[in-house]
Amino acid sequence: MIQVNGMKLHRKENRKQTTVSAKLEDLKSETESRKRSYPPAAALFSSFFASCSLPELFRRLCFAVVFFSISAFAAQAAAEIVIKVATLAPQGSEWYKDLQEMGAQWQKVSNGLITFRLYPGGVAGDDMDIVRKMRLGVLDAGLLTIDGLRAIDPEVLVLELPLAYSDYTELDCALEKIRPRLERQMEAKGFVVLGWSDAGWAHFFTRSPVKTPDDMKKLKMFVWAGDDQYTDFWKKAGFDPVPLASTEVANALQTGQVNAVTINPQGILLLQWYKQVNYMTDFKWAVLLGGIAITKSAWEKIPAEIRPAVKQAALDAAQRIRDFSRKTEQSDIETLEKNGVKIVSVDGDTLKEWRRLIDSVLPQVRGSYLPAEALDTALKLRDQCRRQPAAAGK
Repeated sequence: MIQVNGMKLHRKENRKQTTVSAKLEDLKSETESRKRSYPPAAALFSSFFASCSLPELFRRLCFAVVFFSISAFAAQAAAEIVIKVATLAPQGSEWYKDLQEMGAQWQKVSNGLITFRLYPGGVAGDDMDIVRKMRLGVLDAGLLTIDGLRAIDPEVLVLELPLAYSDYTELDCALEKIRPRLERQMEAKGFVVLGWSDAGWAHFFTRSPVKTPDDMKKLKMFVWAGDDQYTDFWKKAGFDPVPLASTEVANALQTGQVNAVTINPQGILLLQWYKQVNYMTDFKWAVLLGGIAITKSAWEKIPAEIRPAVKQAALDAAQRIRDFSRKTEQSDIETLEKNGVKIVSVDGDTLKEWRRLIDSVLPQVRGSYLPAEALDTALKLRDQCRRQPAAAGK
């Protein structure tokens, strides 16, 4: 699922920047504001009780009133469960709307017990930052791309091997088979996956036409910062990777620091990067996998009896995101063409050349960047799925 999540923001830029800054400030100061909002129960008790300088009977009545007032205060403070969710998806995008709908469902099924707060558009940082803040308890959940998920458990990378899956049928089949294993491992590391999703097929978007591996080796390719093994993977393939945070890519494209990105058509439209990289290589490089994850500690704060309904709302949101991305894929490509993006076709022989390149690199990263057992298992499951009768919806 993005991996990176056109909107024209020119007239509302200052307003949106103010909104983003306010959200970020709210995220940073929430813990302190809560401390200021709720005085210690002992101080509250002393203040009320000291004011009851009355005969014994009235003092007892006053004690009862204070006791039940404090109980009610404590119950109210404990009742609210605030779930803070972050995502790279831009505010106003379809993915953002799906998350908002999920939050509304959470509030509904919990009868107002859950308060949903969404921090979109990278206001909480890129996926690595989001996962780090989830571990620290600053955030509770996120709609994560593959880069966020691999920060929790690197085995998920086996589902995004370049050119490993020829269509959605193969990918969906393999995911369904390996999903229970991945979810168990992530839960053991303190995270609960509420729903898997994706943002469609990633393509190369470049400043000059890329058809063969040699064409790509001439360019400076954006890769996610924060993982040296990931950068090394691309170097072993002979490419020139430039590690950057997602928030730095737009400027890097404008300055020429990078001139190639791997992203889905919908993402490049939303971010408007196609203005700098206006060639698209037309093959299915990899599906941009993603998912909705919550920390185990936040999950366990939700009463057990409503967790199934909460998870179902997340599953529904993940399904809507996936369906929308896949449904609009072709129309997004057509929109890009109307905006001047040129499609570079790849014939069968050239595709085999790309596959030979990837096959030559996999043994070099097996056991380092890609966990060996997980890689072998994923490829075995992929082959099993490939032998099954083809289904519709490729």
